Amino acid sequence: MNAPILTYTRIIEEICDLNWKGITRDDLTLAAWAYYFFSIQFRENLQIARQLYPDDVKLRQLEEEECDTHNLSPWPGIAYPGERMNHDEFMRRLVELSPIDPQLRCRIEELGRAYLDAVRGIEPLTRAVSISSYENGGLQSVFRAFLTSQDWDSPLLQAFGHFLTQHIKFDGGEDDGGGHGALARHLVPDDRILPLWVEFKHLLVGSAPRLAHPW
Repeated sequence: MNAPILTYTRIIEEICDLNWKGITRDDLTLAAWAYYFFSIQFRENLQIARQLYPDDVKLRQLEEEECDTHNLSPWPGIAYPGERMNHDEFMRRLVELSPIDPQLRCRIEELGRAYLDAVRGIEPLTRAVSISSYENGGLQSVFRAFLTSQDWDSPLLQAFGHFLTQHIKFDGGEDDGGGHGALARHLVPDDRILPLWVEFKHLLVGSAPRLAHPW
């Protein structure tokens, strides 16, 4: 009997099917800002998983490769050779590379705070298990969709492209026995994590509304 298709995987597909190829450089910049807030909750969820499963050696290794690590260094204007930082800190510095309109920035930051408030209201076990859906293929698919955008001509977006391509490499394939996916897939997700993916989609579309347009 085939396993049932989980609803959260459909939300991943919907994110991938957004208008990534048709957005402008400015739209993609706003999507990068949205991802910055996602990266904060990713780190928090991983830390929750480590607290719930302190003896889990795979999660410990995953934390070592996502937090206080130099695996994204160096990058001009963000990280010097060998500099260690959390990946959300890399994103925080990244979005500062190319200024955006102050009013627009306020709107994005308000959306980001609302997103984090929503995620932080979800119970800890669900947040911990979400890590598997992110690392075991979900974010790889989303990152590949991001990379179909056409215009990366800014310091911010060039750094974001580096972040995305490196994370695709980090996560590995579902069947290759390695990568971050292999470190997380023993946390088996179900549709309790659906709100986390729905909130992420809403954050992306709220930040860059053109993503929801089919033209």
